[in-house]
Amino acid sequence: MARLIVRQKMHLVSLLVFHLDMLETMYTMLVLLGLANALNIRGRRRAAISYASESASRFKVRSFNLHTMLFQSDELCFESCRMNRVLVHKLCNLLSIHGNLKSTYHSSVEELVGTFLHILAHNQKTRVMKCQLRRSTETVSRNFHLVLNAVLRLHTLLFKKPEAIPENLTDDRWKWFKNCLRALYGTYIKVHMPADDIPRYQSRKSEIATNVLGVCTPDMQFIYVFPRWEGFVANGRVLRDAITRRNRLKVPQGNITK
Repeated sequence: MARLIVRQKMHLVSLLVFHLDMLETMYTMLVLLGLANALNIRGRRRAAISYASESASRFKVRSFNLHTMLFQSDELCFESCRMNRVLVHKLCNLLSIHGNLKSTYHSSVEELVGTFLHILAHNQKTRVMKCQLRRSTETVSRNFHLVLNAVLRLHTLLFKKPEAIPENLTDDRWKWFKNCLRALYGTYIKVHMPADDIPRYQSRKSEIATNVLGVCTPDMQFIYVFPRWEGFVANGRVLRDAITRRNRLKVPQGNITK
């Protein structure tokens, strides 16, 4: 009887040892499979991409272009913005103080104004300025409209009141127009329109443009601007419309002889 009990215990111990060996073998295989899988994933993993150098390169190119365009010399500033450096600085102060123009998170007031003037001076597209300033097209467009809204807020300061040309004026260009208050002229300005509106804005030279009527004083100070007529139209029709509108061009009445 004692021998039977000992034999049963030995059998149980052998089974336990066998199961432990099996568990150890399975655990070892799982560990090996996990290591192999980790090594395979690490081998296929893409190397980390760093944008620090690219961002620094964009900043250098942008800073160099802005410095060349606005600050290097009056000649380059005039070629880029049609203003010298002093006038650009005064315009920035005027827009900041009276036009409520403020620097954005990424752009200074000088960059905003310089981009705005360069687009107007050379009829540039936002995609061209995107490459020059290393900005997105959405950022260039948004910055342009920020400055445009600030300029529109200055209409009370930018538009001058007319004064008659004095009798004793000796300027050869204006001495024949004594008592004249202003001079007016119409011109075409190229615009970009949706495809459906292109036929309405086509001029006689097949350009897509809007007809603009401008009125200014002898010293080129604007009094009135009417930019809303599309395409080709006679100057008299534009003038007649400007006189009859609600915010119309007011022609003074009185003893003005010319």
